[in-house]
Amino acid sequence: MKPQSVHVGMAELVALRHPALLVTLGLGSCIGLVLYDEANRIAGLVHIMLPDSRQSRNETKPGKFADTALPALLAELNKLGASRSRLKAKMAGGAQMFNLPGSGQGLLAVGNRNIEATKNLLAQLNIPLVASDTGGNKGRSIEFSTETWVLTVKTLGKSVQML
Repeated sequence: MKPQSVHVGMAELVALRHPALLVTLGLGSCIGLVLYDEANRIAGLVHIMLPDSRQSRNETKPGKFADTALPALLAELNKLGASRSRLKAKMAGGAQMFNLPGSGQGLLAVGNRNIEATKNLLAQLNIPLVASDTGGNKGRSIEFSTETWVLTVKTLGKSVQML
């Protein structure tokens, strides 16, 4: 059976059963986070834009912020029958896309803040991060296959990585 290819846009999240190919394009400072349960053959992908929803008003897309994206993705995976104790994570993104004075720290360091927020939340939820390709200053696109459980990372100007 040929897997369905599902595109996940900015601030969106999708959870589904095997067979599937989850795809998100244009990760700059954003994080593409995959949670998966191989035994139950269930996976989900979220395209996280920002680390923290506390400064936001009336946000309707839980996938936009790391602190709302993880609980929302967990809920969707749970509905499909994923086992919380079997979940693993893979992620890519979090680049520093603009070389502005002071952009490597503070509020302008969106990529680094996204990486830290996502890693901290995974640790709090006891979900192991088994592979990642984060940081740097190049955009990425990713594909996650429920056939192989491999995250393919395509980075501008670099060779393709299989995580």
